[in-house]
Amino acid sequence: MTEQTLQPDEMDPKDRILIAALKDNARESIVSLARRVGLSRSATQDRLQRLEKRGVIRGYTVRLGGTGPAHTRALMAISFKPGFQCEHVLPHLKTLPEIQACLALAGPVDLMLTVEAASTAALEAVRAAVAKVPGVATVSTHFVLKEHWAAA
Repeated sequence: MTEQTLQPDEMDPKDRILIAALKDNARESIVSLARRVGLSRSATQDRLQRLEKRGVIRGYTVRLGGTGPAHTRALMAISFKPGFQCEHVLPHLKTLPEIQACLALAGPVDLMLTVEAASTAALEAVRAAVAKVPGVATVSTHFVLKEHWAAA
């Protein structure tokens, strides 16, 4: 039997408070989370496990800080060579820790990568590595000048 993902209307207010708290700080202690939602530590832990099992929470992550010239972000648009698909390219891309996200697209661009590096030189090294991946035809790099907002 497979679990179904909870729909937004299937979550109660305590689930929503818990998720909002984790979005703000995924390392917040169970005791602190329990205080926020008004439940015991064990009830909060059970609720977290249920949300994980149902696919509402799929993982916890680290968001790196960094601004200024020592922190460079870009989007990389990738097109495949004929006959190549995601399954051929993705294993190679997963080895590059600077790639923060990889989205499959419909249209002339096959993948869009979000890349963060310590410098433009480091970003260029990532771009060169992506361009050498078997099956990659083109890589177009778009530097991020400013982030106006981003979902947590």
